[in-house]
Amino acid sequence: MVAGAVAVIEDKSQIAGIALGGDRRRTARILTGLLCLALLATAFLSLSIGATGFTPGAVWQSLIGLVDGGIASQRDVIILDIRLPRTLLGMLVGAALAVSGVVLQGLFRNPLADPGLVGVSSGAGLAAVIIIIGIPIFLPGIAGLVGAYALPLAAFVGALATTSLLYRIATRAGRTSVATMLLAGIALGALAGALTGYLTFLSNDQQLRDLTFWTMGSLGGATMDKVITAAPFIALALATIPWLAERLDALLLGEVEAGHLGVEVQTVKRVAIVMVALSVGASVAAAGPIGFIGIVVPHLLRIAMGPRHRALMIASALLGAILLIAADMAARTLVAPAELPIGIVTALIGAPFFLWLLLRRRSLLDI
Repeated sequence: MVAGAVAVIEDKSQIAGIALGGDRRRTARILTGLLCLALLATAFLSLSIGATGFTPGAVWQSLIGLVDGGIASQRDVIILDIRLPRTLLGMLVGAALAVSGVVLQGLFRNPLADPGLVGVSSGAGLAAVIIIIGIPIFLPGIAGLVGAYALPLAAFVGALATTSLLYRIATRAGRTSVATMLLAGIALGALAGALTGYLTFLSNDQQLRDLTFWTMGSLGGATMDKVITAAPFIALALATIPWLAERLDALLLGEVEAGHLGVEVQTVKRVAIVMVALSVGASVAAAGPIGFIGIVVPHLLRIAMGPRHRALMIASALLGAILLIAADMAARTLVAPAELPIGIVTALIGAPFFLWLLLRRRSLLDI
């Protein structure tokens, strides 16, 4: 029955795509291929550009040396121990945030849903701050027992609680109000910010400095250990989320219609909420709150390749990784030798885009 429902959903999606200007699946395949090449090029540039620049040949030699296990030089230390973990973490976090934006927009059925805008990142950040500051202050006896996975697990719980509460508040009788979602997200984000501020007040000078930089988002502290810690959570979410693709296509028709097509609507909601919380929680724990990737990337790609979620998820993962790596390159070169928090760079790009999107679609929204 589900297979038949998926076929019906695909047929309806194809009809919708033709009505909007033709079947865009060929465009989606071409664009995805180009994004793969662009991601490789951007990652290579990220290893080359910085306070100390290296030629592409030097970067390639260091990468070959990593495989061959040769003796590390100073250049190898910079490229492999500092820039490579930073680039890999940027790819993971960018992909996670962009795909989370696709899922949230499909779940709420509106283009304004974003982990940062609706308070999900704030909830994850609060839980992470509780681990960073609260445990040493309130439970110093167990501080040494906290493992490397405590931070992403706590951020996951915070993101899960926020997303679940937001959906319950914004949804009534099977319909999700955009205005309620945005206002509830602002309120939840403000509450999480207030509690984070209280914990920050209790921190010492070193914790305060680290926390202030972390809350603006940064890949500056990336290490391979941090990449290895965050990767399982993000990989699990990204591997599970494609299962939602056709089901989110059906939800675009409405929850009742999706149910008639054989889609397990409540199961889809629960899986979507848990996977978004998992990917956002791990991302916030690893790099701090980074806004607007989840709204800019899906909307740009939806314009180019249509609303089909499977192609949109794959392309969003690629473009999200590209944009975050590019933003990180800008963050570490614009004011070199100092470094901007990456959250400032993404906000400078994303905030005007969000205002444009809001003005462009205000006649279609209930706000």
